[in-house]
Amino acid sequence: MAGGGDYYSTLGVTRSASADEIKKAYRRKARQLHPDQNKDNPSAEAEFKQVNEAYDVLKDQEKKSLYDRVGHETYKSAAASGGAQGFSQHGAQFSSGFTDVFEDLFGDIMGGGRRGRTSNRGSDLRFDVTLDLEDAYAGVRKRISVPTSITCDSCHGHGTSSGASPQVCPTCSGAGKVRAQQGFFAIERTCHTCGGSGQIISDPCRICNGAGRLNRERKLDVDIPAGVETGSRIRLSGKGQAGLRGGEAGDLYVFVNIREHEIFLRDGQNLACTIPVSMTVAALGGDVEVPTISGGRSKIKVPAGSQSGKRFRMSGKGMPSIRNIRNNGDLYVELFVETPSNLSDEQKELLRKFEELSNAKTQRRQRSGGTFKGFWEDIKS
Repeated sequence: MAGGGDYYSTLGVTRSASADEIKKAYRRKARQLHPDQNKDNPSAEAEFKQVNEAYDVLKDQEKKSLYDRVGHETYKSAAASGGAQGFSQHGAQFSSGFTDVFEDLFGDIMGGGRRGRTSNRGSDLRFDVTLDLEDAYAGVRKRISVPTSITCDSCHGHGTSSGASPQVCPTCSGAGKVRAQQGFFAIERTCHTCGGSGQIISDPCRICNGAGRLNRERKLDVDIPAGVETGSRIRLSGKGQAGLRGGEAGDLYVFVNIREHEIFLRDGQNLACTIPVSMTVAALGGDVEVPTISGGRSKIKVPAGSQSGKRFRMSGKGMPSIRNIRNNGDLYVELFVETPSNLSDEQKELLRKFEELSNAKTQRRQRSGGTFKGFWEDIKS
């Protein structure tokens, strides 16, 4: 399991963890639990969603502060009672914001609170996109299809068939709530006349039934910058769910996941790969071609007598910085000396002669009377 109890244990961090520690823990968990990497694990998708839910709260200072004050169960209950909309389709995962819920439940505690329902703003949406490492290196424009709500063209979002704006509810005077006094206590309830919207429509639009919006799939082109990592977030202002009856549209948040590469391993801006070399090149030295993430090839000079595990640093051949694409990381190359196989009789005979001519000077591991002292010295270093 990704973790249980609260959002901190889900990410595997302590309550005193810094924002950077939380971010690193999230990236590690996201890579570990992403469904693309766990096709044989039926619980991976649910755990992946738990990790994203936890990070969505803990990365936001205001949400985190509220979460720490009210506790896990109260926070979850508040989110659930607000009717937060969430659904998954075609690999896309969406979740609505909880702002209205927390203001309704905790407004008085936090020293403010709203007077009635002041906004018909649409919900924020989330879309997960998975990229190849090459796309993350170069940057890419990605077309996505987002199931969402769009403004009704027939009534232009007003919700009325005449095109006029809705009228203010006479029962709650547009507040969306009515207050009843019971002894020492004043109780607020959602207005039964307008359903909490603060508006009434006498001639609802026949296309959207007065909502001012319709459920549709919207196609968008998203420019993903070079250097993005798993967990990177791109905000598209106003591309979320359309507002109710002409209200402001929400935002769309695109979360990026990077697929594992068959050659390169990534650590921030740096890349690493293992390159096989023949036994003769390792012994005699020579030039070896190394693939780069840009699609090209570079050469490294292998010194004579190189062993498996020898490393080379190729400056500037790593990933670009998302803030400065000219500031690339490095590529670290590790050698793997291949033992020849499927030898001919002539090749075998030559190797036997080579073995006869070998001595302690040519066989590094056979020094010190055949012990592995040199090996352990290398390990310690």
